[in-house]
Amino acid sequence: MDVLLLEKEAVENLLPQKFPFVMVDSMLSYSETSLVSGYTIKSDNIFFDSNAFLEAGLIEHMAQSVALHTGYQFFLRNETAPTGYIGSIKEIEIKKLPKINDTIQSTVTILQEFAGITLVDIVTTLNNEEIANGQMKTVLAK
Repeated sequence: MDVLLLEKEAVENLLPQKFPFVMVDSMLSYSETSLVSGYTIKSDNIFFDSNAFLEAGLIEHMAQSVALHTGYQFFLRNETAPTGYIGSIKEIEIKKLPKINDTIQSTVTILQEFAGITLVDIVTTLNNEEIANGQMKTVLAK
């Protein structure tokens, strides 16, 4: 059973995105090299259409999961997190789109981190079934 480390309000305080663009509402685990985030899809989501959470929403959820890892690192050091950007997306595979009220989870694994550039592997699941995966490179603004 996953333990909720941070709830919606605390998560939103660590992300540069604000409503209606927030695609992460919980942090279930954290280490220096990994994070598990969660998100429950609601009908008012800007990426929700025709009873499905769109591909762009899944990719944004994945990217914000990386941002949450970075934001939490800075929070633990009592520092303000800089804004980050997606530098590149590599080999994203989307196998299934979640529906309204589904809760997805993404596991972020840090592969490499150097000079504000982070390379991550991300796997997104729904009810323990992998629905998306890929790699991203994120860059912190200087």
